[in-house]
Amino acid sequence: MTDVLLVHGSCHGAWCWRDLVPALAAQGVSAETVDLLGHGATQTAQTDLSQITLQDTAAALRAAVGEKTIVLGHSWGGYPISAAADLGVPMRGLIYLCAYVPKPGKSMIDMRKDGPRQTLTGKTVKSADGASYRFDTEHAADLLFHDCPAEVADYGVPRLCAQAIRPQDTVLELGTQWANTPKAYIQCTQDRVIPLEYQAQMVADWPENSVHALHSSHSPFFSQPARLAEKIAQIMEDM
Repeated sequence: MTDVLLVHGSCHGAWCWRDLVPALAAQGVSAETVDLLGHGATQTAQTDLSQITLQDTAAALRAAVGEKTIVLGHSWGGYPISAAADLGVPMRGLIYLCAYVPKPGKSMIDMRKDGPRQTLTGKTVKSADGASYRFDTEHAADLLFHDCPAEVADYGVPRLCAQAIRPQDTVLELGTQWANTPKAYIQCTQDRVIPLEYQAQMVADWPENSVHALHSSHSPFFSQPARLAEKIAQIMEDM
């Protein structure tokens, strides 16, 4: 039985969990990973990123969730895991890892624009057709992997892919099933993508014992996988 399903963020793929999966296994936690639509194994030369929707992304994700599986979403992954929580039978729980927690009437792009600091200005490149964007390779390592071992940038930066804009520009209205799903948040205090103060703002009204912190960049799964695994295992026990 899978204990936790790991859901990546923008421009990433299942590859980003390389170090966390074995670290979770060392904690006795069984983990599986998934490539969101348009990423990794789900992307081919024929993939039309303009046709990918938030609804389809959430439905595909929901199909991968077992009855007793907790779902963890990183960064943009907070949106599809939230949408998926309102589909089918109730989920066991959600963990947001320096992730967006959707606000009523706001798309993820709206939320990013509402942030206290615009950390990505000039550091992403939009495709010619306007359907996707990528991290600028000149800035990606500093944004994502600044506290990681040196080899991580060599491993991660070439694997960053195009991110479909349409699902991130879609407003998500959450239902009562999401509201009733147990939730926890892991803040990353050295995050250069989603400012720490914004992470704190998104969960300001959550119970104090459901909010945790790691002294990490936006990529704790690479910078400190063992500590992150311990934190996840602790949260899962509490859920």
